[in-house]
Amino acid sequence: MVRHDVLQDIDVSIRFKYGIHTILLFVDPMKPFSNIAEELLEIVQERYPTGLTTSVMSPKTALPESPLQIEFAVPKVPIDLSQGWIPLNVGEQDSPTSKGLKDNSVVAFAFKPVDADEDYETIFKVEFPRFEDDYEDE
Repeated sequence: MVRHDVLQDIDVSIRFKYGIHTILLFVDPMKPFSNIAEELLEIVQERYPTGLTTSVMSPKTALPESPLQIEFAVPKVPIDLSQGWIPLNVGEQDSPTSKGLKDNSVVAFAFKPVDADEDYETIFKVEFPRFEDDYEDE
């Protein structure tokens, strides 16, 4: 298993979001995103083996075979996540530190098809709970 049992003082928490799901990981900010993608995929496969959903009523999205299919994005406006996402475009050696991520950052993730070309534009779907959803029947 990729996950480590002991948190290091250097580790930062990152909230990875996909649809209605949020996965909190403590990661070494100097490790490359390829390691983080591998850990994230392993956790998602273990916890959601039949796939992830973008909303409560949506069909499940199949999980990728490879961590190389995972794309990451950061919020356009960090204090208003509903404003959309900016792709991180991580390279082989990019780490959370090199991309400016700090403790408790929010990062969206999405799955790129195996046969996607360089022009493929990943869409990051993230749902947020709304106050009205909790009190709709009252």
